[in-house]
Parts: sequence; C-alpha cells; structure tokens
Amino acid sequence: MNAVFPGSFDPITSGHMDVLTRAAKIFDHVTVTVMHNARKQGRHLFTLDERLEILREATAHFGNVSVDTFGGLLVDYMARQPGSVILRGLRAVSDYEYELQIAHLNRQIGDAETVFIMAATRWSFVSSSMIREIASYGGDVSEMVPRASAGALRRKHEDVYAEREAQNAGTH
Repeated sequence: MNAVFPGSFDPITSGHMDVLTRAAKIFDHVTVTVMHNARKQGRHLFTLDERLEILREATAHFGNVSVDTFGGLLVDYMARQPGSVILRGLRAVSDYEYELQIAHLNRQIGDAETVFIMAATRWSFVSSSMIREIASYGGDVSEMVPRASAGALRRKHEDVYAEREAQNAGTH
C-alpha cells in the first residue's frame, strides 16, 4: 500500500521528517506532495520550486519516498493514486479535531481514506510557521528542521543571521 503525505512544507520540519520516516517503514511507497493554491501565491516564505528542492534534498536518503506537487483538490490527486491513502501527521489534540473534519470530507467527496501518525512528543511544539518566525530573527532552528531546511532558511535570511552573529561576536 502507498501513502500520499500532502502539505505546504514551508519548510519541512523535523516533525514532518519523523512522521515520514515512520511512514516509510510502514508503506511500500510514500509520495510527499506539495499542495499549492494559486490564490495563496505570495503567502509562503519559499516558492514552490524552492520547497520542492528542499524536500528532494531532505528525502534523498529514502529509497521509497518521492516528491511531487499538485494544485487543486487533494481528492482529485488521490484519484490518480489508486490504492493509496492520505497520510497526515498529528502533533496535538487540536490537530486531530481539524484533521478529522478534513478526513471525513475527503472520504465523503472523494472516497479517500486517511491514516494518522502521531509526531514524536519532542516535535509536538514545532510548526513551520514557528520555524519561519524564529528564523526571521536569526534564531537557531537547526535542531527543529532537516539540514536542507536549515540551509534554505539561513540563505533566505542571510542578512539577519549575519547581523545577529556580528552582535554575538561583539558581546563575547
């Protein structure tokens, strides 16, 4: 059985990687799919191409994981993936309430099943939006994201990181 792990992955976090690592052991193949919405263009830190590049680098060591992209309804994408289930990661009860609604809708409108994997407790507080916020101030996120994301965040905010490092060097 195959799984589709959809998301915006802006950027992929260690929580995402935890879920993906465990899913890769359970499923024959996992497709990490960057869902994009033309109406949300400009709301992401990374462009679609940048997110795909980060994901390809972060998942290169998996033998049964691929990266794809799709714009539109997830159930339409799933219709092209016969025998696949939707994979979603959960961090907390609040995630479950939202994801349960979406899972019911996906089953209702597209007959798509959803499988949930709980992220490890150590990643339960990590979200892409929090990572983007910390990085925008030059904070160290290297323990909370894969190396590919950390490098991309550093490049995206290189002036902030350089300024922070200069300030820290001046205080020591």
